[in-house]
Amino acid sequence: MKQGKDVSGEIGATGSTIGRPLPRQPLVAVSADVVELYKYLWHATPLQYLEAAVSGAGVFPLVVPSFGDRLDFDQLFAAVDGLMVTGSGSNVHPSLYGGDGSEVNGPYDLARDSTTLPLIRKAIAEGLPLLAICRGLQELNVALGGTLATEIQDRPGNLDHREMKSGNRDERFAIHQTLSITSDSCLSSVVGGGPITVNSLHRQAIDRLGEELDVEALAEDGTIEAVSVRGAPAFALGVQWHPEYWVRSDEPSARIFRAFGDAVRARAAARLGVAQAAE
Repeated sequence: MKQGKDVSGEIGATGSTIGRPLPRQPLVAVSADVVELYKYLWHATPLQYLEAAVSGAGVFPLVVPSFGDRLDFDQLFAAVDGLMVTGSGSNVHPSLYGGDGSEVNGPYDLARDSTTLPLIRKAIAEGLPLLAICRGLQELNVALGGTLATEIQDRPGNLDHREMKSGNRDERFAIHQTLSITSDSCLSSVVGGGPITVNSLHRQAIDRLGEELDVEALAEDGTIEAVSVRGAPAFALGVQWHPEYWVRSDEPSARIFRAFGDAVRARAAARLGVAQAAE
């Protein structure tokens, strides 16, 4: 996976390039969950992801409703310069990777699955910068033919990766788990090559790695915690933890979002250059 070109030197204080102005906040498509609230079904995204997109990546998050193939993805991709696939309380339905659905492993969100998987494949095919977080990493793996292991805390030798039981959100998302990073990887170029400590909280994980994916980080028990898309022309990273939560105070988290934002701006600048050349 190649890093996006740093275009910060080409953009002036007004956020413009020579000729036509570059958008100060390029549009980024963001996945949505289908949840019930106030007796209605909502297509919604948690605030922490949207806040991190704005303050950490410097982009304009555009929440995409989970209507699957009823949406014109070509029209969407003509407008956006990145895709962020968020975490969620739901899990990818096992039928999508050859498993059997069980309420024990739920809840599920098939409407989201029907939207995010084709969005991920299209983003990779079109070279759109991609950041996949927690459930998003699992969707990325399934979208590329991989499988997931459910309830991994029950496996002999595995750590319990689930969140701490607490009414305090900061305690639940506390940074506590040490990961080793693959040398000379996309992630090492972003956060450095040494071990990092993250807030990974999940009960399922990658089992068989999807085609075109490379392992970027491992937990102490061997659980895959980060992947990248091999040969992707732009930033395409999936992380199992939650960099969005501490983006303002944790430097590795901030670096991930800055790298994603830089890649999005690079694509926006390149697309603008192509459009100008055609005029």
